[in-house]
Amino acid sequence: MFAGKKSAQIREILISESAWEEMTCLFAPSLTTSASSHRQFWTTNATSAASALCARMAARLMAQYPEYRPETIRALITHSAQWTPAMLRMYPARNKSGFAQLIRHCGWGSPDVERALWSVKNSLTLVAEDSLYPYRKTRDGIKTRDLNLHALPWPLEQLQELQDTQVELRVTLSYFIEPNPSARGSSSRYHYPSHRLRFAMKRQTESLDEFKTRINAAAESEESEHGTTGNDDNWSLGATQRHKGSLHQDIWRGAAAELASCGYLAVYPAQGWWRTRGALQRFDSEAKYSLVVSIHAPEADVDLYAAVETLVENMVENPVEIMG
Repeated sequence: MFAGKKSAQIREILISESAWEEMTCLFAPSLTTSASSHRQFWTTNATSAASALCARMAARLMAQYPEYRPETIRALITHSAQWTPAMLRMYPARNKSGFAQLIRHCGWGSPDVERALWSVKNSLTLVAEDSLYPYRKTRDGIKTRDLNLHALPWPLEQLQELQDTQVELRVTLSYFIEPNPSARGSSSRYHYPSHRLRFAMKRQTESLDEFKTRINAAAESEESEHGTTGNDDNWSLGATQRHKGSLHQDIWRGAAAELASCGYLAVYPAQGWWRTRGALQRFDSEAKYSLVVSIHAPEADVDLYAAVETLVENMVENPVEIMG
């Protein structure tokens, strides 16, 4: 409803099937087929119904969190989705290729508006809205510029107490590209998106300096079109499979004590036409993104939300580290 204007009163009008047929016959072509079920109402499904439900969910999220960017709303919808038992029976995901097939057919499952709106006791969701400058012009051409390092407010004490209890970490990275329509059908995947972003998490055995070195190497590898951050068996998809499109998500599963040692997420750029088409002078453009991270301990009765609340308040004064 627009501010300052009264909403019009809308009456629901039910039209009988016979009356509807008489009305449509006035405009229908002479050759038709009839699939009349002699009912006043019909069911709808597939993308038609899903589009309406998704729009309603987005509207509820925007009403609850009016300050959030569109990137964040999209991320929250995807982040809240879970696969139904029927989906998992049809496409059992026992390894990375199985997860890739499941996502190819069913996406990330059915979104849940309540899960997107609220954190529960044994689960918490963290949202970060940020930006970086992917590229810069140098004497040697256009190179990668920034990568952002996010320190995550893990409830270390609670996670360490859980020890070998299995927990689930879900990461969603959402951003919008500036498309280059003339590049559709091009053999290079770098010609269509203006830029691409990646995320990676610090490993249990890495120091922070080793993590920074690995991410810098991954960013440089992206410049040579062979980027990788290594294989991690804890991730459902892994770095090779999850970085497609402009909405990336992956799920890490493992022991709580192991997750306690992984406290940093990096967001860094990959190639795009902002970099490869320097004549267009877009290499100094800013790239906004939203990062949504959640921890879920399904087998534990622990208040993760209360444990992290104070940590988040303290982190507001410490902005994300930008490595240029």
